[in-house]
Amino acid sequence: MSTDPQTPPLRPAGRAVLFGYSWLLIFLAIPAWLMIGLFIASTALALIWIGVALWGVMLVVLAYLSSSFRGIAQHILGTPIPANYRPVDPDGGFPAALRVRLTDPARWRDVAYLFFAITVGFVIGIAAVIAFFIFPIGYWLSPWLLRTWAEMTQTIIGPGDTEELKERIGKLERSRSETVDHSAAELRRIERDLHDGAQARLVSVAIELGLAESALKNDPTLAKQLVTNARKSTQEALAEMRDLVRGIHPPVLADRGLAGGIEALALAASGQVEVQENLVERFPAPVESAAYFSVAEALTNSAKHARAQKTTIAATYAAGTLEITIADDGTGGANFTPGGGLEGMKNRLDAFDGAVDLRSPAGGPTVIVLQIPTRPVVENAGG
Repeated sequence: MSTDPQTPPLRPAGRAVLFGYSWLLIFLAIPAWLMIGLFIASTALALIWIGVALWGVMLVVLAYLSSSFRGIAQHILGTPIPANYRPVDPDGGFPAALRVRLTDPARWRDVAYLFFAITVGFVIGIAAVIAFFIFPIGYWLSPWLLRTWAEMTQTIIGPGDTEELKERIGKLERSRSETVDHSAAELRRIERDLHDGAQARLVSVAIELGLAESALKNDPTLAKQLVTNARKSTQEALAEMRDLVRGIHPPVLADRGLAGGIEALALAASGQVEVQENLVERFPAPVESAAYFSVAEALTNSAKHARAQKTTIAATYAAGTLEITIADDGTGGANFTPGGGLEGMKNRLDAFDGAVDLRSPAGGPTVIVLQIPTRPVVENAGG
């Protein structure tokens, strides 16, 4: 019953919808009164413990009513308003769930909001309905009243600074742990690739050169063949090392930036890939690398899993946010699965407070929107 804080901004409600919401605020006062009655009855019975259990039931039911008010407010403001309730362990049993709910400040703010809903909220709803019929004042007054109500609702039952800070700290801790695990796995992969690839070839080169040196006087033809083989092995080792370095930080990012990196991915991808980007900015290297590999993962999924014929990449930067949209005409059905590529993409962007918005209904199309808060890098004009 919480909203993801990284959900993209919503489209604010229009005046026709606002008119309906003003009526809804009036009607929602009825269940609010019923919940207050249940709260009073539960409090009266708390001395014989029955009321404590009723509190738990009331808080569960009240969460649904509060989500209705919260949903109206976030649509009016065009801003997501998460609830941030403490999670309840489904296997912990009723006593453990009851303890979590009774000690959750967010749920008791829901109780306090009931009294706001039947007083100020109810009056604002009536005033907004009446104002809608008064021309021309109501054209501005009624929406202003509803926005005021929505802001007050966000203040009362929206996430407080403490909850947001705790959530952010928890997210950063998870992201740090996943980043450390990912870095350790990458180091092991690099070590394995070097040992099994380039290092093995260089050892072979050393052996062949040693044999060529020994055969130089007695068998020049053999020595020439050994040197030729050594040169070929050296070229292959260099190619493997270039591929290895490219996997760590693609050279195209250093040379041409993220715009060039996206174009290179599009050229190397299977199927038709159209790039629509107007990026002229350069971003910090870690940000460009995260965005580059996220786009690469999206293109791989489009070709391998969705069997897309055409993929479109659009990249823009505005208001401190780098946004990249990857859309394909594939079979859809993509989702975040533990250990999967899309989950890894999300974890990669979490380190930068980024977000991944995935829309992939069965049958397609699939649209992935990457959003990364960042600032352009100002390059020095001088050397």
